[in-house]
Amino acid sequence: MKSPAFWENPGSPLGWLLAPLGWAYAGTTAWRLAHGRPWKAPVPVICVGNLTAGGAGKTPIVRDLARRLKAGGRNVGILSRGYGGTEQGPLKVDPARHGARMVGDEPLLLARDAPCWIARDRAAGAKAMVADGIDIIVMDDGLQNPSLIKDLSIIVVDGATGFGNGRAIPAGPLREAVEAGIRRADTLIVTGDDRTGLPGNLSNKIRTLQASVSIQGGVPAGPLFAFAGIGRPEKFRATLSGAGANIAGFDAFADHHAYSAAELSGLESRARALRAELVTTEKDWVRLNAEWRSRIKALAIDVVWRDEAGITALLERFTRHG
Repeated sequence: MKSPAFWENPGSPLGWLLAPLGWAYAGTTAWRLAHGRPWKAPVPVICVGNLTAGGAGKTPIVRDLARRLKAGGRNVGILSRGYGGTEQGPLKVDPARHGARMVGDEPLLLARDAPCWIARDRAAGAKAMVADGIDIIVMDDGLQNPSLIKDLSIIVVDGATGFGNGRAIPAGPLREAVEAGIRRADTLIVTGDDRTGLPGNLSNKIRTLQASVSIQGGVPAGPLFAFAGIGRPEKFRATLSGAGANIAGFDAFADHHAYSAAELSGLESRARALRAELVTTEKDWVRLNAEWRSRIKALAIDVVWRDEAGITALLERFTRHG
């Protein structure tokens, strides 16, 4: 789904109207967290989650942390729920055998950086990972999941939208009350330019880091026709624009959108009419079949930290030479 526009408007009448449902949603989350019986894994568990529904930039952060932990001498594994896939798990993702319909698009992407397991039951997934020799687990999402004890909990928030209108789903984008989430977390990572004053407002409550993304190798020369079906497609467009891309056209789809052959053919035709190269995100690209992957270019991104020493210090106790 695409995030409703009123989620970013604190004064929206619809947000006020739906507020009681939001209170019920947040209350249910709080009850579930309070009554959970989490399992303590024999290896460290780092959770990278968010307080809002999608679009915060969590997946690039997970990938970056996994790479850093590998460089620090750890046998890191990534644990995902496998949203959008049919498999329940625990299942170790094999990109050569598994497709997005089986395991979800994000696990296919995460498996490029470290072994990745999907599991609806996160504790069962963690047990399977430990049995396979993984000595540190990075959870992709799961801040509101009470089945595992976390050794480090990270909240990722989009700098452009922050916590939206401050209301819980469906009245707003929040999965739980901000104050409750902050109390359980160790670090807040703001992705992109901060337009809501989050670091200053929360600096006395939680350690805060800032990160942005850049296109690996820069943007291709010439006009581009870009499309994206991610949490906030406009972030992809903004990243391209910020990198100096010549954007001839852009189309946005819902997060995890399953592209039909007709839709892709239409995008290709529009790009051809504009004499533009058809490009998309890595997350969208892994959802395409082999034929369309050969015809559409995926633009990979890197995470750029405003405070490199800060992210190094955060992970120091989890690296072999830390």
